[in-house]
Amino acid sequence: MTDPAIAANGLRKSYGDKVVLDGIDLVVPEGTIFSLLGPNGAGKTTAVNILSTLVSPDPASGAIRVGGHDLGADPQAVRAAIGVTGQFSAVDGLITGEENMLLMADLHHLPKKEGRRTAAELLDRFDLTEAARKPASTYSGGMKRRLDIAMTLVGSPRIIFLDEPTTGLDPRSRHNMWQIIRELVTDGVTVFLTTQYLEEADQLADRIAVLNNGRIAAEGSAEELKRLIPGGHVRLRFTDPHTYRSAAAALHDTARDDEALALQIPSDGSQRELRSILDRLDTAGIEADELTVHTPDLDDVFFALTGSTAVPSQTADQVHQTKENVR
Repeated sequence: MTDPAIAANGLRKSYGDKVVLDGIDLVVPEGTIFSLLGPNGAGKTTAVNILSTLVSPDPASGAIRVGGHDLGADPQAVRAAIGVTGQFSAVDGLITGEENMLLMADLHHLPKKEGRRTAAELLDRFDLTEAARKPASTYSGGMKRRLDIAMTLVGSPRIIFLDEPTTGLDPRSRHNMWQIIRELVTDGVTVFLTTQYLEEADQLADRIAVLNNGRIAAEGSAEELKRLIPGGHVRLRFTDPHTYRSAAAALHDTARDDEALALQIPSDGSQRELRSILDRLDTAGIEADELTVHTPDLDDVFFALTGSTAVPSQTADQVHQTKENVR
């Protein structure tokens, strides 16, 4: 088994009496997208800054390894393995897109010929060739973000930190950025993504951690996290009042809507629970006219975990196992 791209144990950071990160654990496998969610001030950017060597963790932190290198013992090796695209663009608007790329090539000490080749390839990959010799100040927000990531890739990093990369972009530019991120992972790059767009994490991330008050409130895949939150249900609608009443009698724990002739049955949306409901209807010789499955989305998860009623810190796997034991 290969080492994870990122592994942090008991990551801590305080500024005076203000605890920003209170002993969080992170493991990010190679070639995956890991998303860190949380409200403003939760510590997302601080985590990125520490893992990318921009800020030192507190001495009480445990072992931290990035790209197979010890963060404290060999920060230079970590820097050589990573790329960072921060919340605010690193693009210099006074020079052209091509000049921005060549500047990054010089900073990476690439030979002139190799630097020009790399710059040209990346500008083409990010559909910026036509605008390459125009001042970056004339670029749209989406173009600047693409140029920003292209500059990050000049050093061929295997791990990329993207700190809220689509903030302020229009929906089309955001979707274009998602495709770029997916292509990076297809090439074997590991992406550590922070975002406030819950749909973004849902669309992209293999695994998501929700950070709240300096701690990980929950961690899992998007589907695992959705199953943490109550409120999922199956809705059955009928057109015949007699069939509706028969279904209500055959099923248990239902919420009735007599006006709409609809029944709502609590469910986690799993195949097993759906089959159980259908089997009970079949046994009673009842057929619903409409069946829909409703499950909580990441918005529900986010508000539940970062509000005053947040559940205790746990992984989705642990919660799922608890549910199985109860059943």
